[in-house]
Amino acid sequence: MSAPVVTPNTSVRLANRRLAWRLMWVVAGSLLFAAVQPSLYRAFCEWTGIYDIDRADKLARSTVAARAIGIEFDANSFDNGLRFSPEVTTLSVQTGDIIHLTYRVENTRDTPVIGQAVPSYGPKHAAEYVVKLDCFCFKQQTFAPHEVRQLPVVFIIDPRLPPDLATVTLSYTFFEVPAGSVQAQMAKTEAAL
Repeated sequence: MSAPVVTPNTSVRLANRRLAWRLMWVVAGSLLFAAVQPSLYRAFCEWTGIYDIDRADKLARSTVAARAIGIEFDANSFDNGLRFSPEVTTLSVQTGDIIHLTYRVENTRDTPVIGQAVPSYGPKHAAEYVVKLDCFCFKQQTFAPHEVRQLPVVFIIDPRLPPDLATVTLSYTFFEVPAGSVQAQMAKTEAAL
């Protein structure tokens, strides 16, 4: 008995079938990934605390009684041509309340400035009780020459704040980001378009 004769037509058909099966596996894998992606994203966000929109509700439902505290706001700029200041310097609030505040930033340079705000807290251990819901410090900011901008911050002071803390200081320092940053490259690309 002799082996089947493989003609060029047969080998092309076999290669096409293999390719079709591989493509079907790629499509099936892509569909599976697309179906699982929202669950993976949700799990990642819960794990990291990113975009936890229920945080405010969870804190508001806390069994710890709210109490009045003072909050001091501070702003600094690290030699980058930005004038940076809070809308108000002190507030009296209740723990568990959602606090909305705005900072004013002005670029005093004739050139764009790319900056990143870094928060700090006083006393230092108060940081674990300040729950930020939205903050300009989450990402780099690009300021056009002489641009003035209002930057919001929204947060809650956790009602479990230790009773010995009557005042919390929230301070931000704006640092200039090197021109080679990812954000700077994206801004240059967008400007070229």
